[in-house]
Amino acid sequence: MPVLAAANLRLDAHAIDYVLLAFYFVLVLGIGYLARKQVSSSIDFFLSGRSLPAWVTGLAFISANLGAIEVMGMSANGAQYGLPTAHYFWIGAIPAMLFLGIVMMPFYYGSKVRSVPEFMRRRFGTGAHLTNGISFALAQILIAGANLYLLASVVNLLLGWPIWVSIVVAAVIVLAYTALGGLSAAIYNEVLQFFVIVAALVPLTIVGLYKVGGWDGLADKVTGGPGGAAQLESWPGNQLTGFGSNFLSVLGLVFGLGFVLSFGYWTTNFVEVQRAMASKSMSAAQRTPIIGAFPKMLIPFIVIIPGMIAAVTVTELQGENKQALIDGGSAPSGATFNDALLLLMRDLLPNGVLGVAIAGLLASFMAGMAANLSSFNTVFTYDIWQAYIKKDKPDSYYLNMGRWVTAGATILAIGTAAIASQYSNLMDYLQQLFSFFNAPLFATFILGMFWKRMTPAAAWIGLLSGTASAIVVFLLAETGVWDLPGQGASFIGAGAAFVVDIAVSVAVTMVTKPREASELTGLVYSLTPRESLKRSTTGEDAGWYRNPGLLAGIVLVLTIALNIAF
Repeated sequence: MPVLAAANLRLDAHAIDYVLLAFYFVLVLGIGYLARKQVSSSIDFFLSGRSLPAWVTGLAFISANLGAIEVMGMSANGAQYGLPTAHYFWIGAIPAMLFLGIVMMPFYYGSKVRSVPEFMRRRFGTGAHLTNGISFALAQILIAGANLYLLASVVNLLLGWPIWVSIVVAAVIVLAYTALGGLSAAIYNEVLQFFVIVAALVPLTIVGLYKVGGWDGLADKVTGGPGGAAQLESWPGNQLTGFGSNFLSVLGLVFGLGFVLSFGYWTTNFVEVQRAMASKSMSAAQRTPIIGAFPKMLIPFIVIIPGMIAAVTVTELQGENKQALIDGGSAPSGATFNDALLLLMRDLLPNGVLGVAIAGLLASFMAGMAANLSSFNTVFTYDIWQAYIKKDKPDSYYLNMGRWVTAGATILAIGTAAIASQYSNLMDYLQQLFSFFNAPLFATFILGMFWKRMTPAAAWIGLLSGTASAIVVFLLAETGVWDLPGQGASFIGAGAAFVVDIAVSVAVTMVTKPREASELTGLVYSLTPRESLKRSTTGEDAGWYRNPGLLAGIVLVLTIALNIAF
């Protein structure tokens, strides 16, 4: 991607904007310093001592997902594909978040595991555990690099620093507070960052809609653009999926995105699950993703719509520029869809408000990267280092190891930022990674949870086979053997990974020996006493408004209404 510090693409920040940014950074580092005083053990560092209330973990849950790729990537998707991008929220997130809260969290929290890979070790043994641990760690480094690259892009636009300098500076800031206070520092900063992000994007959306003449004015301009009226309806989403057939497009969205990619991400991704595990009770752990689902429903209106506005108002993304990007080329302006939100801020926001908006962007990037780092250091320390390299060391050893691992992960993320820089729309990159890592994991996980016969050998062989099939689909699409524009390749790859993983796992199970039923209590649904899965309904967990089932029902009804309305 060309460096965008050229005069016509620079953000015109003034002293007031820099003062606001400086205040924000001091606040973030201060939270990290204060959180350090609460860290006396590895559980404090990696899981906040399982002591946080549901509203804190719920906001942190959604803020951890509201990182650079979510904000910039979904805005890029909005600029390129329009309203069908909302499927990543209403189809590709909410149902899976509710499933995590109602069905999965009682297993995770009740078993007292410290990570998702540790759950895999208890259910399937070391083969699946090590495969999952390594693949998860690799995925987090790649995704952290994408967050870091976009964070550096903002610093580059703001200060004109070279991208590599911006990447290093941004990485050091995130490393400082994550290494100081561990998960507590990350979570409390994520709560702060959630409100800063909303405060940045709501004014941008309102001002943008005013400029284009409201929703009707935006609709007229989008209809007259290269994407046409199809970008104003979420269904069937052919441009997003790359399918010419409405039926195949809907099938890809519902099965590939709504089931495999979505459930694979939200129910087995330790980045998110870790926030719920930090809750003070099972009821709070169940409510964590459900509380997060309420703002998740509304985020499309402050992320996707600004991208759509940028596509029809920002000079660098209009007309021939946009068509060149859609066709897979590069815009003559040097801009990409990833720049949509930044360029809209440049054009619409006055100084002072611009400072808040920039702080909001930086907050989203730091929230995403900190989530990647805090989950990586837990999995690497507990599931790789402690399990296979240095066993039976004092707790203080693993606490210090977690801080060193955080530093090492940051250095690796600086390297993977170069990979992310090759994509004009980072959502393409992210969905490919999910099809490689999350889709097969979900297949293994869900089969093992509901089928007691599944064997340890079937788990790791199925995982590897599913990942290999997704990579094959990716290579076929990249080499032009299979013409899948848009994000269709990741949807097909996720579906292939899921189906192949299930088929291979069943086949291998039939010729290998299962574990004794007595060893699977608490790990398989049919063998787990229902009492152990029940939440508390007294004390801080009392009250109808703390009922996870009722809250999930409300979210589901509202989500269905949004799908009908748009």
